[in-house]
Amino acid sequence: MAVRCSAAALVLLAASCAGSPVSPSRPAAALVTEAERSGFVRTGRHAEAVQVCDSFAVAYPGRARCERFGTSPEGRALVALVVSDDGVLTPEAAARAGRPVLLIQAGIHAGEIEGKDAGFLALRQALAGEAAAGALRAATVVFVPIFNVDGHERFGPNHRPNQRGPEQMGFRTTAQNLNLNRDYLKVDAPEMAAMLALFNRWDPAVYVDLHTTDGAKFEHDIAVLVAPFAPQAADTSAAAALALAARSLSDALQARLTALGHLPLPFYPELATNDDPASGFAVSDAPVRFSHAYAAARDRLGILVETHSWRTYPERVRATRDLLVALLERAAVDGARWRRAEAAADAADAALGGRDVVLAYRTGAASHPFAFRGYAYERATSPISGTTAVTYDETRPQIWTVPLRDQLEPGLTVAAPRGGYLVTAGFADRIARVLDAHGIRYRRIAAPAAADVDVFRADKVTFAPPYEGRTRAEVTGAWSADRCAVAAGALWIPIAQPRARLILHLLEPTAPDSLVAWGSFNAVFEPKEVMEGYVAEAFARELLARDPATKRAFEERLAADPAFAADPAQRLDFFRRRHPSWDARMGRVPVYRAAAEPRGGVDASLPPDGCRGAGAPPASRQAPKPDDKAPSRIWR
Repeated sequence: MAVRCSAAALVLLAASCAGSPVSPSRPAAALVTEAERSGFVRTGRHAEAVQVCDSFAVAYPGRARCERFGTSPEGRALVALVVSDDGVLTPEAAARAGRPVLLIQAGIHAGEIEGKDAGFLALRQALAGEAAAGALRAATVVFVPIFNVDGHERFGPNHRPNQRGPEQMGFRTTAQNLNLNRDYLKVDAPEMAAMLALFNRWDPAVYVDLHTTDGAKFEHDIAVLVAPFAPQAADTSAAAALALAARSLSDALQARLTALGHLPLPFYPELATNDDPASGFAVSDAPVRFSHAYAAARDRLGILVETHSWRTYPERVRATRDLLVALLERAAVDGARWRRAEAAADAADAALGGRDVVLAYRTGAASHPFAFRGYAYERATSPISGTTAVTYDETRPQIWTVPLRDQLEPGLTVAAPRGGYLVTAGFADRIARVLDAHGIRYRRIAAPAAADVDVFRADKVTFAPPYEGRTRAEVTGAWSADRCAVAAGALWIPIAQPRARLILHLLEPTAPDSLVAWGSFNAVFEPKEVMEGYVAEAFARELLARDPATKRAFEERLAADPAFAADPAQRLDFFRRRHPSWDARMGRVPVYRAAAEPRGGVDASLPPDGCRGAGAPPASRQAPKPDDKAPSRIWR
């Protein structure tokens, strides 16, 4: 069983009482946080984090630097503490030295804030030579103590009712009510734009995101998920090598945390069926909107750390501190190997053109028994909610032998274009902003041209209720060959670049976090010029009289589809779509695949809508429904 630390022990040692090889020290008062002073009952405010960051640079000249890398909507500074024992404190110096960089962030959800206090503690000890000896000569650390700074200052005692401590904490979302850990692809928040700029400049070997769980009560105190999880050998051997490096790192961290007295898990401990511990666990592949999956899509190692919310705040700080020290220790051993695997994956991504690429994995059906350290519990029908409720007894630890489904298999495979993607000029500025944020290379088409391309036409579009300030769109359809005009100002995005996999996630319409899925092109799914009903009635009578094929198709649809037969709007729409006035651009995604960049020349034979193909507009638009495409609650 894990050893639990008292708050007093943490204050006296400023370290782990579970066996970490650390000696007590007397740090400068400016480096001691409110958390330490209070016995890890309280956590400090944003101003303290900025002050402590600056104080590191004063206390450790030439070994620590505090950088401002952005400003929040409410005007607060985003700061990053950069540390290294040998003066490698800039992206340029790290690149020259071939130095692996660890980019560690806390407070993306500002109520889950132990990462801030644990990060300052671990880095202070490492600089003092009390932890991870020599690691800061092998790696440079960039530590962001609070990512969601405005949410952090929405301070109060009641933001996390399913969490033990600290006394007060920040709020989950930003001043714009955005969840930053849903924003990695669409980049709506200025904080995210600043973070991705930091990522682009430092090009970290490992990106670490520090959180606290929700969910059931159990003994395990920390979950550490290292991405990429899924086998990518079907894509390239280099991608498989990166997944192997992730697995090796995961195994090493699990072993080290266990040795320190923790009860770690390599997966997020969310029950397969809510409030039914017997249902076990299903490991899922996170969408790319999340931090660790985003890092993996960029061919970098991503780590999601989740301490258990029902452990006390001192215990959660200790678990996070120990994880960070264990990661520093591994960086000293394996950092160069990580960089080699990532460089090989970058080169392999630049050669993805024309290949099949897996963009999403699903959980396989196979399971195996897993011994999970839970508590005794009872399930009974609640007189309050009317459904089954669970009561846990923390005085009675219990081993749950439950099914664990942890095998992933390809869920969405796409064919990468041989040359690249074209974004039409009308949407170019909007999409260029996102590409710039991700550091993806593109060129503007200088003069009007025509090109042989593949066009995606949606035949069905389903809109979801508002989610993260967007109206998400699920589309089905197909790519088809066409010839289209390309206006000056359109974007050419070559697939032959290191972030090719990320480009596919952004621009393939059916990818779960594509710009289509996030609603960036919803306007093309809306009819803008609609024939009046009485005109449609007259055209329908005329068409039925002269076109036996249309008459037969209409009668078959009436017989086969009761909903269609009962809906006057759908029946008239059947004929509107067959009228020459129908907008052929509707449902045509303004992102094309092409074998090569267009090179001048206007094709006067193309119709006014820009493409030669007749274009099949969406056959249906479904009513909004909940966003149920995510594999589990935690990924929503």
